Amino acid sequence: MADDAVVGELPVQVLYAPAPPAVPVILTLMIAPGATIAEVLIKSNIAAQVPGLDVSASRVGIWGKLQEPDTVVPAHGRIEIFRPLIADPKEARRRRAVGKSSDKS
Repeated sequence: MADDAVVGELPVQVLYAPAPPAVPVILTLMIAPGATIAEVLIKSNIAAQVPGLDVSASRVGIWGKLQEPDTVVPAHGRIEIFRPLIADPKEARRRRAVGKSSDKS
């Protein structure tokens, strides 16, 4: 445990991976038991490190699973801030399927 950690606090990570070639931001911090995702994001101050990131409007998850901001973060949890999708995955698959079927003619 880190020397500056308060007894009873839990280690967590906050991750934001901007579009390549930008480098992901990974922060490790100690939180009080029962802290929510929203509280951890405020404490991490990640918005100040990533220009243009609006944490309040971003979708978030723990270990890749979408969660609400009021979700309590477990010890060793990794909060991930998801980027907005640039394309609808279903529509992209449809376009690829149409392209492949027209190639066969």
